[in-house]
Amino acid sequence: MVFNMKVEILRLGHRKLRDARITTHVALTGRALGASRMYLCGENDPNVGRSVKRVCESWGGSFDVVYREDWQHLLKSYAGVKVHLTMYGLPLEDRMPEIRDGSADLLVVVGSEKVPGKVYELVDYNISVTNQPHSEIGALALFLDRLLGGSELHLDFPGGKRRIIPQGRGKNVVKLE
Repeated sequence: MVFNMKVEILRLGHRKLRDARITTHVALTGRALGASRMYLCGENDPNVGRSVKRVCESWGGSFDVVYREDWQHLLKSYAGVKVHLTMYGLPLEDRMPEIRDGSADLLVVVGSEKVPGKVYELVDYNISVTNQPHSEIGALALFLDRLLGGSELHLDFPGGKRRIIPQGRGKNVVKLE
């Protein structure tokens, strides 16, 4: 299953001291599973973008981390479909056919601290992967997998300096020239 949509992430409420590792993992998960950009809202944290840039330089591909102070303006002006991942939303499997149905660009919203109520109104879909407390990283991974139907597991990341050769035991990483 291959789509012509652009998938981006909006990370809400980033707190520099508390969320740096988790927010970086949100970006890396998004990158590995087909997203092209993450908008970082909350405290500006250039370290997140630098970490992801280093990964792209080593392993290939591209992924932008862009700081946006005004998340409301971004949500109001985004031309594509906006999906908020929340444990309070409608079940993923019930709405995925509608979300997947077109080739509209997609903005996936994930929070960190308490998500403002306005977010629930400004998005097209409030979606849950489960109605239990869970990780935004896990929710994003499951959502992207269901959205892209497994095709994201075979993405090509050109321009890297390293590549993993899959094997049953051990690690085999080759340096590319």
